Amino acid sequence: MGDAIPVTVQRGLADKLYEKRKIAALEIEGIVKQLAVAGDHEKISAVISILTTEFTYSPQTNHRKGGLLGLAAVTVGLATAAPQHLDEIVPPVLNSFLDQDSRVRYYACEALYNIAKVVRGEFIVFFNSIFDALCKLSADSDANVQSAAHLLDRLIKDIVTEGDQFSIEEFIPLLRERMNVLNPYVRQFLVGWITVLDSVPEIDMLGFLPDFLDGLFNMLSDSSHEIRQQADSALSEFLNEIKSNPNVDFGRMAEILVHRASSPDEFTRLTSITWIYEFIRLAADQIVPYYADILGATLPLISDKEEKIRVVARETNEELRALRADPTEGFDIGAMLSISRRGLTSEWEATRIEALHWIGALLTRYQAEVIPHLNDIFDSLLTALSDPSDEVVLLVLEVHASIAQDASHFRQLLVFLVHTFRSNHLLLEKRGALIVRRLCVLLDAERVYREFSMILEGEDDLGFASIMVQALNLILLTSPELAGLRSLLNQSLVNNAGRDLFLSLYSSWCHSPMATICLCLLAQAYSHAGSIIQSLGEEDINEKFLIQLDKLIRLLETPTFVYLRFQLLEPGKFTWLLKSLYGLLMLLPQQSAAFKILRTRLKTVPLNSYSSEQLRRLQNLQISDNRHQDAENTINFAHRLQQFGHMRRQHRMYAKSHLQSRNSSPSPSLSQRLESSYRPSSVPDIYQPSTSSR
Repeated sequence: MGDAIPVTVQRGLADKLYEKRKIAALEIEGIVKQLAVAGDHEKISAVISILTTEFTYSPQTNHRKGGLLGLAAVTVGLATAAPQHLDEIVPPVLNSFLDQDSRVRYYACEALYNIAKVVRGEFIVFFNSIFDALCKLSADSDANVQSAAHLLDRLIKDIVTEGDQFSIEEFIPLLRERMNVLNPYVRQFLVGWITVLDSVPEIDMLGFLPDFLDGLFNMLSDSSHEIRQQADSALSEFLNEIKSNPNVDFGRMAEILVHRASSPDEFTRLTSITWIYEFIRLAADQIVPYYADILGATLPLISDKEEKIRVVARETNEELRALRADPTEGFDIGAMLSISRRGLTSEWEATRIEALHWIGALLTRYQAEVIPHLNDIFDSLLTALSDPSDEVVLLVLEVHASIAQDASHFRQLLVFLVHTFRSNHLLLEKRGALIVRRLCVLLDAERVYREFSMILEGEDDLGFASIMVQALNLILLTSPELAGLRSLLNQSLVNNAGRDLFLSLYSSWCHSPMATICLCLLAQAYSHAGSIIQSLGEEDINEKFLIQLDKLIRLLETPTFVYLRFQLLEPGKFTWLLKSLYGLLMLLPQQSAAFKILRTRLKTVPLNSYSSEQLRRLQNLQISDNRHQDAENTINFAHRLQQFGHMRRQHRMYAKSHLQSRNSSPSPSLSQRLESSYRPSSVPDIYQPSTSSR
């Protein structure tokens, strides 16, 4: 077999000088041409075998270089007959790409380039192996090898794009395997191939996009601006193609986009949410099973630090919420609620707000499907009532109101609110009025107050019950939203609905003497108000009581009690009103501002306009309003007074045990903290304990 290549030629191929090796290669080319003409393929195989075994696999560097020149020369000599010997020629050349010597790798690129020029399309059978080799050479440590590899790469791309033998199905696994390589040269190489193959009409790269989409997104955060630009350009082109021909696997790609939307890289997040937005518009029906994942990706981006991302995320969120999905078609209500609940714990207000909008929207559209999942989100919704954002709290209340259309959930909500106010006095102090007022608007004020009263009537923590009733009473007297409730209570003595409401509130209002007096004044049950005032014992007239009384006196000067002030123009007709107000005046310290306010008001009562007989009757308290007297007979006020007295005794016992407990423990109780939290910001000095008593 050694005779196939003359010894002198073999010696020339192994020479250290390139020129001599080149001359020897030309001689081999001539030999092979003659053999090809003669059709002696056996001898041609012998020539290739010598070049392979004796040269390309030789331990001598110059031999390996000569062998590569020789194999290229054989291919040139064979010309059109070369394809039948490619299985013998190409493998040793590919093997040389792994050579430790950079010059050998360079000659391997050159040899394969010359071989490819000769055989063109017949070369495709080795494409995967060549692609693998070029991928590695694109990151070669030697610049000359890289340059040679780039030339070969361009030629291979030309061959692939001009022929029809390329198999995209066989190539994709190779591409997918390398897409997450971090080397910048390899990344450029891969993006280059993706772009080239996508430009070939006969090659359906779009259909295989899910296989390498994640890799392209990964390149968007590359440190090289050029690579980021190339990846972005490729992605933009693919997105345009999808818009023109939306016949792709949106589901698989949606999973990738959701994952990339949480990238720490700003550009990646922006591109991901942009794609998601387009997917919703293009193929909403195909990505129904991925709605929850998409929502999970979108909600955090609504609060992204970059405005561009926030804008697209909001548009995406609006598009998603506008869709009408059918639970029978893969729309997972439970998953959507779970994602929304997770959004409630976000540190960003905008995300929490949108999460609540979603819960509200799901309740509105799919209430029957949402109800079974309420236990999974109810605690989170209740906790959200403590949110620092007023807007979030108002939205939470709207959601609760929607849930509370069901009676059982209505009571559950108010029971939890009472529990929360009991354990979180700051919430009651700062948000109590906001929460109660909003619930009254959303759920009917009378229904809300009746339920609160029923719950508080059986409250074990009497200190808290007193504070809660005082808060509800203050809201009742001052909130515009409760004007209707006040009007109804004004009719308590002449109207069955008003009477029922009065009785419903009375039982719990007894927790606070001042709240009870306010309720009676509001209901115009003045005789009972006077009876309550007279029934108060020494233990009831404490600092807390005086603070509440101060508030009441100031409230009497507000529009809420304008009717009461007008009634003072007829002292003979509203004798019990006058007596009640004088009773309150007697309870106030004379040095207090409230005393002066009430005394000034009572001085305006036109007592001088009455005859001596009328004044005598007034002093004997015998004047009565027949209309009110008849109406009052419909309410057993004697029983109510007993009920009030019983509650006061319970509070006194509670206060004693509470005092004993406090003396044995240095830490203040919850009710103490609640009571102190309701202290007016500016309390008259007369209510402050003296220095000696502290």
